[in-house]
Amino acid sequence: MIRSTLNEVIGVAGARTDTHRKLRDRLTFVLVATIGVDAVCAVLAYLFERSAKQTDVKTIGSALFWTSTQLLTVSSSVKNPITTGGRVLDVVMEAYALIVIATLAGALGTFLQKRGEEDADRAAARGR
Repeated sequence: MIRSTLNEVIGVAGARTDTHRKLRDRLTFVLVATIGVDAVCAVLAYLFERSAKQTDVKTIGSALFWTSTQLLTVSSSVKNPITTGGRVLDVVMEAYALIVIATLAGALGTFLQKRGEEDADRAAARGR
């Protein structure tokens, strides 16, 4: 089981088949898009929150930390935003994170289905 899983991961990384390549391309797109969203949101969070009293987002570094933890859907010690812009940004980032999780689940489900079909086709071809 572990060996076959590792073999599939290597197959995705090396784009062994068209199915592997499609999953790799989807994962790459989501990763690059998320890094871009994180950077843009960090700048926006900094601009929205930096002047607000009682905010924890005072530097671009703290903004990047906050946005990264929000996009990873984990909690951090940074307080939630105080400004309206920061709160709207928070909601948008949470929605984006949920969309990414759903997209990845769908891509993985499609990959597993296609790989199962490919394995069944190979087994049937050997049985002929």
